[in-house]
Amino acid sequence: MISHLAISGYRSLRDIRVPLGRLTIVTGANGSGKSSLYRALRLLADVAQGRLIQSLAREGGMPSTLWAGPERISREMRAGRTPIQGTVRSGPVGLRLGFAGDDLGYAIDLGLPLPDAAFPLDPEIKVEALWSGGVLGRSNLFAERRGRMVRLRRASTGEWRTGFEDLPPFDSMVTSFSDHEDGLELLQMRERMRHWRFYDHLRTDLDAPARRPQVPTYTPALANDGSDLAAAIQTILAMGDAAAFRSAIEDAFPGASVEGEEGSVVMRQRGLLRPLRAGELSDGTLRYILLCTALLAPSRPPILVLNEPEASLHPSLLVPLASLLTTASERCQIVVVSHSEPLVAALAGHAAARIVRLDKDCGETVFHGDDDHSFRWVWPSR
Repeated sequence: MISHLAISGYRSLRDIRVPLGRLTIVTGANGSGKSSLYRALRLLADVAQGRLIQSLAREGGMPSTLWAGPERISREMRAGRTPIQGTVRSGPVGLRLGFAGDDLGYAIDLGLPLPDAAFPLDPEIKVEALWSGGVLGRSNLFAERRGRMVRLRRASTGEWRTGFEDLPPFDSMVTSFSDHEDGLELLQMRERMRHWRFYDHLRTDLDAPARRPQVPTYTPALANDGSDLAAAIQTILAMGDAAAFRSAIEDAFPGASVEGEEGSVVMRQRGLLRPLRAGELSDGTLRYILLCTALLAPSRPPILVLNEPEASLHPSLLVPLASLLTTASERCQIVVVSHSEPLVAALAGHAAARIVRLDKDCGETVFHGDDDHSFRWVWPSR
């Protein structure tokens, strides 16, 4: 489980450390930085998929994603006694992403390319580090990348050896190294990050993929766009926790049942003489069914991230959604990004829930919560 997420230099996230629990709800007003935090998590997942450069390109390239304010914001600046202005930098310009858990931690430092680079908008990977335990240190570091060189600590002797001497600046050591002996932890980290799951655009419009008939086949996890909804439901009912799925549907729609039949979603409701198919369901009903299927899939990812799951839902469905989220958090770690106060309130009383409130101060995203902000985080130096 990831216990802390650290982000520096990315959009409004000048320098932030966020504690994560089994079920974390990230909330705040519009423009507070919720979407930036969500995208930072996706960028970390893209590192393991080898898509980091392409993902930043879709955001306009490295320069457009960097923090646009001063390197540091003094108390006088925050209080309005001194104008906000740039000062002489003490460190290089960069975008840094990292996370840590009880067993492993990882960080990556992205910098600007040289002025004469062929692709001036692409970042260069300056430093990467992989360590055991929560806080990076000399004794628990076992894989590092500096510039083009990658070093690994031998598991048997503790000695360092060179893994790469000329790794291209756009390739991560997480995706490039495949040594099953000294690089086993790198392989484990890569596979773990590759299985992070994100849902941020579950369409429910009339042309949504979830409304179309599908070929029924074994589907242990719902696709990001919900295109295999019927097959995923059928898989849950046949090989997963069918009782939890039926309970979640009953909780939201008393007397109703949902199944995947002949490649189509079928909903039976009390009082109706025939079942309703996916094309006949309201947007909110279909979205709730999509969320049930995503959260209760037999394949359990290390972390599952939902972006504004309350969209299109009637307020009466927020309490059942909160119950669904708490049930699913017993299976895997869940991060929910939401601006729905009723949903946050429904989740706040749960023992596993951790509320992370974001706010803006001088253009910078700041974190408010009951957790200790003094958690020590160490970035690898260039």
